[in-house]
Amino acid sequence: MAETHEGGCLCGAVRYRVTGDQYVAGICHCTFCQRRTGSALGIVVYFDEKDVEILRGTLHTYEHRSDESHRWLRLEFCPTCGTTVTLRIERRPSARGIAGGTLDDPNWLTIKRHYWTRSAQHWMVYPPGAEISATDQFPKG
Repeated sequence: MAETHEGGCLCGAVRYRVTGDQYVAGICHCTFCQRRTGSALGIVVYFDEKDVEILRGTLHTYEHRSDESHRWLRLEFCPTCGTTVTLRIERRPSARGIAGGTLDDPNWLTIKRHYWTRSAQHWMVYPPGAEISATDQFPKG
């Protein structure tokens, strides 16, 4: 049976459930993620769209187009508290990203990728064995 995990926004107006395995999880160090989270990085976990279910609430959308890659990113957030809960990216059209900090228990995540590291804070230390990319491109293989 597939694993199920739940999460939601800060105020509790939006709740979701993900079923199945993550197919990629990563930490983004781009300046956009730094601004959208108010932190040094953003944690995003991608699932197949069909594996993400909004249980309660309505999400509003903000679309940003990267000034470097020119691809769009759609943040989906709680209109009450402003928490980014999910997101979609042009590069993965059949996926839905979950903002890692919105999971009730994020300790089951396996995060191996760090991307846009050229924008990382100077004090950032990467774990041994982490895949690191200065952009969002990783070698095939």
